[in-house]
Amino acid sequence: MVALLISAAIAMAFTLFLTPLFIRLFNRIGWGQFIRDDGPQTHHAKRGTPTMGGIVFILGAVTGYFVGHLIASEPISRPALLVIFMMVGLGFVGFIDDFLKTRNQRSLGLGGWAKIAGQVVVAAIFAVLALIPDGDGRAAASTAISGVRDIEWLDLMVFGPILGLVLFGLWVVVISVSASNGVNVADGLDGLATGASILAMSAYVFIGFWQKNQSCFGVGGAVDEDLYRCYNVQEPLDLAIIAAAITGSLIGFLWWNTSPAQIFMGDTGSLGLGGALAALAILSRTELLLVFTGGLFLIVTGSVILQRVYFKLTKGKRIFLMSPLHHHFELKGWAEITVVVRFWIIAGLFVAAGIGIFYIEWTTSQP
Repeated sequence: MVALLISAAIAMAFTLFLTPLFIRLFNRIGWGQFIRDDGPQTHHAKRGTPTMGGIVFILGAVTGYFVGHLIASEPISRPALLVIFMMVGLGFVGFIDDFLKTRNQRSLGLGGWAKIAGQVVVAAIFAVLALIPDGDGRAAASTAISGVRDIEWLDLMVFGPILGLVLFGLWVVVISVSASNGVNVADGLDGLATGASILAMSAYVFIGFWQKNQSCFGVGGAVDEDLYRCYNVQEPLDLAIIAAAITGSLIGFLWWNTSPAQIFMGDTGSLGLGGALAALAILSRTELLLVFTGGLFLIVTGSVILQRVYFKLTKGKRIFLMSPLHHHFELKGWAEITVVVRFWIIAGLFVAAGIGIFYIEWTTSQP
């Protein structure tokens, strides 16, 4: 618990006090945001605002995690390192995309398929590492698809060891690409993706802490009468700690990213955050619950898909004035800050529903 508090505090202090230094650095080297000509006209004033701010809060989260463990004399766990790997790996894919945008001064960096290829590679490596057993013969991830916990009858290994592993890899890729692109699509207004990610990450702080108190392993686990509903999750408390470090880092970053933003997270941040969310869902065995903890990201991504499908089917007609959904409301006359706060409320309601489902499942489990 001490490591959790220290990690979150250090990560928040890192981004809160050091982000201005990164803003000046990014301005000096010309890492400014490029704005689409077909977007809301109010966004043109944001042209040149420093981007790639994901570098700041990724560094803050990683620093907070390691320094917190050093101060609290707590061991570093493999599951938390896997979350860091996914966050940094997908953040690097986003960095390449951002760098090409700033260098070429256009809204397209990496091509669509090139970006997805990078995401697939990182997710595939994560899938392999997550299934390698530790010294006790336990893997960080499970080959069973999970909701609030592993769903035994959805264990992919029923298709055989080889096909089962392939299907698990594909499942991890689908979750990772969907989550990272979902956060990326939501990152269109000042503070929107940052605030929504704070809420989503906070859910995994609670989930990891609760799973630790009801763990099937180690000291302080579930009492005998609750063993039938304990959680078979490796190092859940350390997953809560890395989630808390990311949350703290985002809170400090939001101080500078809120409207009017002085720095944007860029694809570096949005892809990294989506990767971290996917990794936390996979390692905490709550994959399908991501529909709720990341509910806002699902909605805004769905609006893009609906718009494109409807546009093609009707030969040019649109459902929304512009997609993603937050730009639709901007064009309807809502102030940017109004859209952001209302979308935060929606994100919070989804997260609350997800945590509620997680807790209700535990209270209603039957032996």
